[in-house]
Amino acid sequence: MRVAIDAAGRLVIPKALRDELGVSGAAELDLRVADGRVELTVPDAPARVEERDGFAVIALDDPPTEPLTSEQTRAAIERIRR
Repeated sequence: MRVAIDAAGRLVIPKALRDELGVSGAAELDLRVADGRVELTVPDAPARVEERDGFAVIALDDPPTEPLTSEQTRAAIERIRR
């Protein structure tokens, strides 16, 4: 897929790719150059493991304002499996 870079150096990530990555609205991405390619990745969310009701759970340091939908959860699991 080709995208254009404007005079200010900005590029638009197509909606289909943003949806696949689970990125919406204003977001920060990690950028690096590897083997002559530019790679953008969604950074890991700062989190910790804590115990709740006798179970170890992952708690985000900066939780989202809304809970993840089942579709977002499935998409995240699929991204990790690749």
